[in-house]
Amino acid sequence: MEKFNDIYLRAVERKGGERQLKALLSKPLSNKRIAELPDSAWLSEFTKKIFQSGFYWSVIEKKWPGFEEVFWRFDVEALLMMSPEQQEKAASDERIVRNYKKVQTVQANAYMIHDVASQHGSFSQFIADWPSDDIIGLWQYLKKHGARLGGNTGPYALRVLGKDTFLLSRDCESYLRSQKIIDGGLQTKKSLVAIQAFFNELQQQSGLSYQELSQIISYSCGDNVVGIS
Repeated sequence: MEKFNDIYLRAVERKGGERQLKALLSKPLSNKRIAELPDSAWLSEFTKKIFQSGFYWSVIEKKWPGFEEVFWRFDVEALLMMSPEQQEKAASDERIVRNYKKVQTVQANAYMIHDVASQHGSFSQFIADWPSDDIIGLWQYLKKHGARLGGNTGPYALRVLGKDTFLLSRDCESYLRSQKIIDGGLQTKKSLVAIQAFFNELQQQSGLSYQELSQIISYSCGDNVVGIS
């Protein structure tokens, strides 16, 4: 397994210098700030990522104000009371992308968020308290208890709202395979455990966040897009 310093130096070289690389990196939110997020923010982001999956992201972004209106600003408690008839009406509303099965995930994920909040004070507190050295455990929780939050959907939503998580982008996956860290399916338990162990080791070596580490890995391999001059 490569040492962090080797990966970092290669990313620095590819991006034209340390200053340029650092300018491309982003940091997660603190646990305190994550805990302060309203639970509606999670339902909103989960829904956005579910609808973006397999679709043009730009179209979902353009229609997002309509999604906010149709789904009552993603008020979790209100959406628990959404009737089947109201769901069918929402699924035919031209303000959103009309997909009944995806519309059904809104209430299903509202139930998950509500159940977690009843045990932890808020869903945001639950997310904030989850340790990033077992972030795959949180991914698996969302996949098991939520609706359509498996694969990259749940992790990408976590990243957007500031939870410290690595992402299994194509460049990151390519790196992991080239280094023989994984050799089977990307989302198998064996692969995920190996990936988590790899990132935990890099975190101990570097002291950086998991978010920064996965970005550095991606910048160290794959297509070398232009950095910041």
